[in-house]
Amino acid sequence: VQLQASGGGLVQGGGSLRLSCAASGRTSVTYGRAWFRQAPGKERDLVAAISWNSGITHYADSVKGRFTISRDNAANTMYLQMDSLKPEDTAVYYCAVSGSSTSFITPNLRAVDYDYWGQGTQFTVSS
Repeated sequence: VQLQASGGGLVQGGGSLRLSCAASGRTSVTYGRAWFRQAPGKERDLVAAISWNSGITHYADSVKGRFTISRDNAANTMYLQMDSLKPEDTAVYYCAVSGSSTSFITPNLRAVDYDYWGQGTQFTVSS
């Protein structure tokens, strides 16, 4: 599975941005997909995850109510709509795919449960 993320850039605090992650290759192994982010000097943390079959989602507490993860099954693309952005949202954002059937109903939440990763897209929020 190959993942291509896009949509990063620079945005002012309070603004909005949408990230996209297009998958290609053996996408039939997809059970769950997620967005992670990693700020300088910090660990890679889960932002949001979605079960590809059920559509059930999960959000980190820090982004609840501001970010929305969605999917387009036909286009094999996942999105992350980010609103009310804050400087602390600045990070490299990674999309990931889980081939584990444990994501069939509810998405996996740990990075170790994701098998395929995109290249990362930098996103900066100015204050």
